Amino acid sequence: MNKNPFLNAVFAVMYIMLVASVMYYGLETVAPADTIIMPIAMISLFTLSAAVMGYLFLYGPIQLYLEGDKKGAMNLFLKTVFVFAIITIFIFSLLFLGNIYR
Repeated sequence: MNKNPFLNAVFAVMYIMLVASVMYYGLETVAPADTIIMPIAMISLFTLSAAVMGYLFLYGPIQLYLEGDKKGAMNLFLKTVFVFAIITIFIFSLLFLGNIYR
């Protein structure tokens, strides 16, 4: 696991981009299914995403905390969340700016 908050946040965004791309382009190739499989797939994806994000955001800080570096653990977690928030704000800015200039 990486203890670089920037890389942790970028990996989180890359995971989100991968899932969003599969969902977006997958709908073009697969007909909508009105079966029990769709809710099962969505709940499974939600659970997988929670696990991946938990790993990306918490594994490094928990390691530091268990090693006795409580301040470093909190610092890494908060920096990761901060960088992720900046990237998220940038993405929303692109979204809103795209709508303004249409």
